[in-house]
Amino acid sequence: MHAFLITTSKGLDDLLMQEIATLCPELSLKSKPGQVLFEGELEDAYRICLWSRLANRVLLCLAEGDVNDAEQLYQIASSVNWSLQMDVTQQFVVDFIGTNRAINNSQFGAVKVKDAIVDQFQELYERRPNVSKDNPHLRIQCRLWRQHLGIYLDLSGHSLHQRHYRLKAGDAPVKEHIAAAMLYRSGWANDSAKTLADPMCGAGTVAIEAALIASNVAPGLSRQQWGFSHWKKHQPALWQSLLDEAESQQRPCSCAIFANDIDRNMVTLAKQNASAAGVAHDIIFSNQDALSWRCDTQQPGYIVSNPPYGERLGELTQLLGLFAQWGLHLKQDFKGWKLSLLTSNRDLLRQMKLMAAKAYQLYNGKLACQLVNFQLDEQNCEIREQAPPGSDFANRLKKNLHRLKGWLKQLDSNCYRIYDADLPEYNLAIDIYADWVVVQEYAAPKDIPESKTRKRLMDALMQLPSVLDIDNEKVVLKVRQQQKGKEQYQKLATEKEYMQVWENGARYWVNLKDYLDTGLFLDHRTTREMVKKRSKNKDVLNLFAYTGTVSVQAALGGAKSVTTVDMSKTYLEWAKRNFELNKLNNVYQFRFLQEDCLKWLQEHQGQYDLIFIDPPSFSNSKRMQDTWDVQRDHVALLDDAKRCLKKGGEILFSNNLRSFKLDEQGLREKGLIAENISNQTLPEDFKRNPKIHHCWVLRHAD
Repeated sequence: MHAFLITTSKGLDDLLMQEIATLCPELSLKSKPGQVLFEGELEDAYRICLWSRLANRVLLCLAEGDVNDAEQLYQIASSVNWSLQMDVTQQFVVDFIGTNRAINNSQFGAVKVKDAIVDQFQELYERRPNVSKDNPHLRIQCRLWRQHLGIYLDLSGHSLHQRHYRLKAGDAPVKEHIAAAMLYRSGWANDSAKTLADPMCGAGTVAIEAALIASNVAPGLSRQQWGFSHWKKHQPALWQSLLDEAESQQRPCSCAIFANDIDRNMVTLAKQNASAAGVAHDIIFSNQDALSWRCDTQQPGYIVSNPPYGERLGELTQLLGLFAQWGLHLKQDFKGWKLSLLTSNRDLLRQMKLMAAKAYQLYNGKLACQLVNFQLDEQNCEIREQAPPGSDFANRLKKNLHRLKGWLKQLDSNCYRIYDADLPEYNLAIDIYADWVVVQEYAAPKDIPESKTRKRLMDALMQLPSVLDIDNEKVVLKVRQQQKGKEQYQKLATEKEYMQVWENGARYWVNLKDYLDTGLFLDHRTTREMVKKRSKNKDVLNLFAYTGTVSVQAALGGAKSVTTVDMSKTYLEWAKRNFELNKLNNVYQFRFLQEDCLKWLQEHQGQYDLIFIDPPSFSNSKRMQDTWDVQRDHVALLDDAKRCLKKGGEILFSNNLRSFKLDEQGLREKGLIAENISNQTLPEDFKRNPKIHHCWVLRHAD
């Protein structure tokens, strides 16, 4: 008797356990997440290698024990008589999975086991076997869970999901064992006389796996290389008898299997893969849009498919509408069928207006997915007349556009806000940047279920392209939570796509995808214009300058000099690019300084006519000596700024902390008087949210 460990993807362990119980009914099985364990004979392991449609690897336990230090790891590996497993002339590789406090690096663990193996051979034969990562004769797998280590021989060699019929996989493939699991979970595998259809077949994996099941073809029958092929204890006669048995059990496919895709190239690829699997003659292929495709069969069957998930937002907004149309098509033309769809985005399936019968959690690679089953019965196929989802949001958006129509004609910019959480249930801010739309989703209160907010968001995204007459690919979605300090500048992506926009005679570079903010604060449009009008022949300081948009307006307004200070090299480079875009290239007139703004201001002796300060609400940046809190520290900041202010000069001080209260008494004691100009700096498109920012002009008291 040997101890074996069979692995699979998360969520499939129960299904794998059922499969093994069918293949080897005499075994006593135990399951763990993604694993099934048993003690049995080598024949059992061979049978699972040959027949399992759900397993990834079949592992034979060679040794196990507790590991609290590297020496224990070495000793457990040394306890195996490796000369009984392989020859010194053979090549091997060690895969090490897991870490603990003692072995906190899997690569170190693999090297330690490798050392134990080669040292044993060196001692016995004065020769060492070689390691080969690409083409080893034997693959050793070590699995460390907390203190417990298991050392295994990988009998499968390569993952069993690799059936070796897929010439190519396409852009969003479903793995072979996941496709088989879909067929089991859908119910079709136990009802395989019924029609099976995949209207979005991609590379054809679901249909091919269905044909293999219907023909009772062992999934490992065509595999040439196994992890046991060069193993010393391999029993070729036993293995050959199992191969012969599997050959004799094949049967003609007795059901209709349909595979369709809108992409002609994918249909061609699916046909090639089916030919490689030997089942092309069992599958009826077609090249049509799934929204109009019909199945040429009299009796209802099963639709099992892996439709697109909409990982990119532009794709997602388009798919929302397509899934709604597909749901209507299925209700009209596939009554009585059973439907099983794999998705990582349940919101897409909700657009189909179908009530799910059951959902199963599983992983396609590292992607968490659900297989959702529907019964297209009379109740589910009832088509109800109702207002399109999100129609109230669409109506409000149209009303806002109509209200802003006259103002937009006068606006000297192609960037503006058209919606700001006008309806509480659609908690979004929507901004236009030329022909792009940025949707910011405010974090919902904790007492509102995430499923509800996600549904509202999907409904809104579904309406946007038609209301605004824009391409789906030009919608960008961001989630805006309450930010602290420089968190509003956090990196979101690395697409590095910049575009030009214009405002009040200036041009700016904006990046709509890589950061939470775009590089241009739209609510300060009027403030920037105010700085421009006040800058002529003046020395201007822009502190916490971000991308330097205020500095650009000061320079365009005729400033004698402009000093731009920020802690971030990224944003200072961005500011320089904004200056170059506006042909502001005088290096003596315009300075850019990467500094801790607070420390620099305390130590600086320069004198300025106009100082613009828009600090973060809070910061614990590593580049700052201490934490910064605008409510706590603004008086000290403005006192330092006053030292650098010429007589008759002005400080424009702004921040966006909604609860902020200016300490006017504290400022008077420092010799500063403040005039609240917040209302004057609020653009028309932000008047619904008057606390979007606060702004004051401060001057010397004497």
